[in-house]
This record gives sequence, C-alpha cells and structure tokens, in this order.
Amino acid sequence: MKKASTSRRTVLAAGVMFTAWTIAGRTVRAQLVDTIDFKDMKPGQYTWQPQSSPDGPVAVIVSIPDQRVFVYRNGIRIAVSTCSTGKPGHATPTGVFTILQKDKDHHSDIYNNAAMPNMNRLTWSGVALHAGELPGYPASHGCVRLPLDFSALLFTVTQVGTVVIIANAATDPVDVDHPGLILSNDAENDINTAAQKLKNAQANSPDDPNAISVSVLVSSADKTITVLQNGTTIATGPATITPANQPLGDHVFILEKVADGSMKWCAIAHGETGQVDTKVIDRIHAEPNVVDAIKKGFHIGLLFVTTDLPNTPDTTTDKNFVVMQQEDPTQ
Repeated sequence: MKKASTSRRTVLAAGVMFTAWTIAGRTVRAQLVDTIDFKDMKPGQYTWQPQSSPDGPVAVIVSIPDQRVFVYRNGIRIAVSTCSTGKPGHATPTGVFTILQKDKDHHSDIYNNAAMPNMNRLTWSGVALHAGELPGYPASHGCVRLPLDFSALLFTVTQVGTVVIIANAATDPVDVDHPGLILSNDAENDINTAAQKLKNAQANSPDDPNAISVSVLVSSADKTITVLQNGTTIATGPATITPANQPLGDHVFILEKVADGSMKWCAIAHGETGQVDTKVIDRIHAEPNVVDAIKKGFHIGLLFVTTDLPNTPDTTTDKNFVVMQQEDPTQ
C-alpha cells in the first residue's frame, strides 16, 4: 500500500511556535508545553511528564466537553493533550473501551485511505485514537484526533487492553485503600491470597504480544457479572448487589500495585454526575465460578467496570454505555 507523504516544519501561529506536520495534505500542529493548566492549552499543545509515574497500568480519559485527553499511569497524571472528537452527525461514542489493535502506519478503510498515524483502535467499526487535524473543536468522523508528536508518545505506553474512557463528565482517579476485591464471603482471606500472588507481579509491557487483559463488567440493570479475557467471555453469572435498589453508577476500577507490594484500586467515575463511590465494589457478590475466574485472571491492570445499564456486548451508542472488547467481525 502506498504511504501518504509526510513533511515537518516549524510555524508561528498566534504568537506561539509549533511543530507543523503535513500528512496526506492535512496540517497537524503539535507543541510540547510546560504548563499543567490544561484549560489554557491551544490546539496542538500537550504536556508529557512520564517521569511522574515511571511504571504501572495506563488509563486514558477523553473529555468531550474539554476537548482534552488525560493520561494516567498507576493513578498519576503523566500527560494532557488537546484533541478533536466527532463533529455533529458523527459523534464520538462515550463509554469504557479497551484498545483492540495498534498500528503506527494505519490508513483508513472507510475514508479514502486517509492516514491515521499511531492508531489505537477502540472499536472494529472505526473509532480510534490517532494523529490528525486539530482545529480547536469537534471535527472528526468519530475518532479522537491527537497532535502527531503526542500520538507517537502515547503509542509507546499503551497496549492491547489499555482502558480508554470517553466521557461527557469524568473525574480524576481516586485511590481506594480497601480492595474489597474478590466478591466472596471470605473477602479478607481472598485479598491476602491475591496480594501474595501479585507481590512480584508487574504491569504488562506495551510490547508484550502475550499480554493478558482481564476485565470484569457488572450491570445493576441485569444483575449480572461477566469476566472477559482478551475480549472473550470466560465466566458469567448472577450478581448479588446490596442494597439492590441503589444504583452502582458508572465506574472503572483499575488494579494497581503499591510500592510495598500490596495492591489498591484506582477508581474513575465517568457518568453524568462524575462522582466516585469508593464503596461500590463492597456491595457486589458473585457465584463461585465467577469468583474463581477473577482469581485466576488477577494481574496488575485488571479492570472492574460497573454500569446501571443493561449488558449487551455488541452495543455501541452515543450514551454512557460500557463498551468492552468485541469480537472482530471480519474473522
């Protein structure tokens, strides 16, 4: 396949010096800045401070109202970037996604072979994070466009299975000190056993082709709990939620390792209220087959997702619905 031509130059725009890339005839501006006040960023600007948290699982949050992308590693923000999401009629879907595929030199199968450098795929229907034009407002066909330099940096820390939250309202991650984790009646013993298993564990490397990604999805509407490994359901069953009539809310909990070898949850709320309820996991109990699947799949970076909407794996809408890894329909 013929690659689109790419050129780079330095330009002055509105008194600010940018690196300007031309990709397939489109201009993409990028500027690394020192400021951490993301509200003052101009289109194409970003911060990158990986030294703030050198290792641990990565989470990406896309704020549609702010037109910003926030990157967290082990619960600590390491980067912020401007972005451009879907324009009217091509809205970027909201919810919880995991990266399905990575391709540094991807070209669109839908839009005239358009270049999509440093592509992190979120859905098989065509939504992805990638480098593209940044006019300062939503302008894409549903993807999340990023500055080219930033997209290249982001590509180095993501992997298949990395969580990406796209939301109309989202919060900074909140630490949950009590894991409340295995959803059984013998939680304390389960927690200690899991902590011992994870004592010498590391987060998956972005370049590990054999990385295993385990996600747990709980729906209060269906009263179900589902365990997925690399996008495939490995266990499912009824969820007992107490109190039953109290919503769970839209949460993502990411399992992280603490310096002393113990573990913690990093909690992110992405619903309309943006409020984190750190006690949600303590309210959920599962059947033994589901509990066993979670125990066997324990790893740093494990995702635990709650929603008050029904669990229909093939649903991708413009509402705040959870979207987990889907089977590739081309296979």
